[in-house]
Amino acid sequence: MTKAALQVSIAVILPAYNEATTIAEVVAGFRAALPDAQIYVYDNNSTDDTAGLAAASGAIVRREPLQGKGHVLHRAFADIDADVYVMADADGTYDASAAPDLVSELLAGSCDMIVGVRESRSDDAYRNGHVFGNALFNVLLRTVFENRFTDVFSGYRVLSRRFVKSFPSMSRGFEVETELSLHAIQLGAATSEILTRYAARPSGSVSKLRTVRDGTRILWTLFRYLMHYRPFPFYGTLAGVLAATSFALGIPVIEEFMRTGLVPRIPTALLSVGIMLLAAGSFVSGLILDNIRQGLVELKRLQYLRIPPLDMGVGVVPASRKGRARVVRPVEASGR
Repeated sequence: MTKAALQVSIAVILPAYNEATTIAEVVAGFRAALPDAQIYVYDNNSTDDTAGLAAASGAIVRREPLQGKGHVLHRAFADIDADVYVMADADGTYDASAAPDLVSELLAGSCDMIVGVRESRSDDAYRNGHVFGNALFNVLLRTVFENRFTDVFSGYRVLSRRFVKSFPSMSRGFEVETELSLHAIQLGAATSEILTRYAARPSGSVSKLRTVRDGTRILWTLFRYLMHYRPFPFYGTLAGVLAATSFALGIPVIEEFMRTGLVPRIPTALLSVGIMLLAAGSFVSGLILDNIRQGLVELKRLQYLRIPPLDMGVGVVPASRKGRARVVRPVEASGR
């Protein structure tokens, strides 16, 4: 490694819940790939010997009592101070040997987030429901937020310090990856993607992801983020639907009044007026919330700019590994 690369402090964050089967191997893999990094294993209420095996492998073990990956990352991002943060799962599915490539891409490109796009060579790595759900949510994000990430749910990411310290995470579980991607889009942060090997869980390791439960939670998160990140399109569309409904109810009443001078369907007329008032309220709410959103984005941007960027101009990949990484494409996320 270069001298400049050694000046960069790297923290590897591994959330772990009942990962005794894999944790020692995962810690050893990241230790071999990034020998100068500090490796943190956050034990998230494991009932097996995850914490003990992680400590025996040389990792710094910390505990997070609030259940969920989002809670773990809240705590880790708040407590750990480093120049570069590597986040991965502790289940052995991510390729630890790709970490130098991801860190090198972050430093060489002066990026704030590098996403390890999962490339599976085994049919056992993904369950069918997860493949469909991942594709569906990527399309939804791309349509609603004009997101151009290839794998928005990848848990293998490398983040800059100023990206992490300006990230006001609110997620509790696996939807935190979606929140990271939306934070990058909102900030207009420089990001990139690299293809990385994704393997099936080893025998004896059980996935903590529940397709229906976590899929529903992520869908609700997208709906909530739509209201939060793009309030005017959301409330403006709602206002349009309400106004159209009001017109559909009110036009026959108006036509009858113009023809006879009478309003025999008073309940319908009152309902039409009430819905139109709701439409007006929704439209005004969208305008107000959009102005508030813009102010919050500016505050987040100011916090982001307070922290100097990492502009090392060099990578951390030994000469024998140069040229190995495959960059998918740079992702130029526009602020919303």
